[in-house]
Amino acid sequence: MVLEERQMLVGLLEKGMYISRLDRDWVGTPFPFQGFEIKSDEDIELLSAYCTSVFIDVQKSLINARPSLRVASTSRNVFPPRGPEYQNTVDIKEEIPRAREIHANLRALAERIADDVRNGRRLEPGVVREAIEPMVESLLRNSDALFWLMALMKRDDYMYSHAVNCSALAAAFGRHLALPREVLVELATGGFLLDAGMATLPSDVVHHDGKLDAEAMKQMRGHVQRSMDVLDQAGVTGKWARELVSGHHERHDGSGYPEGLAGDRVPLAGRMGGVVDTYDALRSDRPHRNGESRHGALQALYRARDRMFQGEVVEQFLQCLGVYPTGSLVELNTGEVGVVMAQNQVRRLRPRLMLLLDSEKKPYEPFRDVDLMQYGFDLADGGVKIAQALEPGAYGLRPEELFL
Repeated sequence: MVLEERQMLVGLLEKGMYISRLDRDWVGTPFPFQGFEIKSDEDIELLSAYCTSVFIDVQKSLINARPSLRVASTSRNVFPPRGPEYQNTVDIKEEIPRAREIHANLRALAERIADDVRNGRRLEPGVVREAIEPMVESLLRNSDALFWLMALMKRDDYMYSHAVNCSALAAAFGRHLALPREVLVELATGGFLLDAGMATLPSDVVHHDGKLDAEAMKQMRGHVQRSMDVLDQAGVTGKWARELVSGHHERHDGSGYPEGLAGDRVPLAGRMGGVVDTYDALRSDRPHRNGESRHGALQALYRARDRMFQGEVVEQFLQCLGVYPTGSLVELNTGEVGVVMAQNQVRRLRPRLMLLLDSEKKPYEPFRDVDLMQYGFDLADGGVKIAQALEPGAYGLRPEELFL
């Protein structure tokens, strides 16, 4: 019998799954090298101390009848060879002032470009790169500062916020994959301009509150080509940027547009762009619905893997952001409530938090900056862990209303 495996983030594991391999050597861990079944939440917590992801034996798992496990294995490498891993070189608090200025410049540029496109003015070549490069450098210095800052800001116009967010997410995704700096700049550029063509559409199409009719849908789908026209005007010739924009609405099962490409026919940058674009769209408040939590948006992407989005790309994106992405509102097993401030690259379930409420749900004054790595790990000895992700607004908390 051929071994059927699936790689999975530790934070997404469930009792009944059978671990066949780790993302590291068994030596130095307390786990039996022949594999084992997950029998408790403590097993998952212990795995998080040693691994980011593990491999599930589909046949041996007690819940292997679930469709989500009966999918293609991850033996196929869909990503280019990885370069040296990027490491944070400055603390998040040191990087925040620079990230704040960078974000303001990008936000202003997004508004300017939308106005230029809407009014038929040509973009000045090179202006996008001048704003994108400092953002990429900020993400290389510290992978959390910009996302922490964006979590504390009120999201105003969707188009402008979406441009900045997708740009940062695309660059962060490339950073996680250890792609060269120039590729990160291209990915960030593509993310920034992926919906630039939307500025030419009628307002009632862009801000629709329900299902679009056939004519409106045709107009909506035409924004991809319009965005490509914007890239031409801006002198953006990079392959990664152009493939991200042209492919971000294609889907793994061929149900996307404009070309209806499927599987590997969608360029890798397009596959990455589709995940980034959808994640931020799910996160955003729209006229017809409230935005998902960061954790909830990732769960939605995970449920759509190997259907709408390539499974390996989704899983790498989850590893990039972590089970509880920076900016997530979470509740600890102690009853305290906080916001994820920075990821711990070694143990992704034990991030740095800004605690807002104590165990009785009373505000801390001042708020507490804590690193879960400093707390005990053994739950029997009073260890502390994240118990659950919370929806935006839980306990009346919205970080953007508390900090700015």
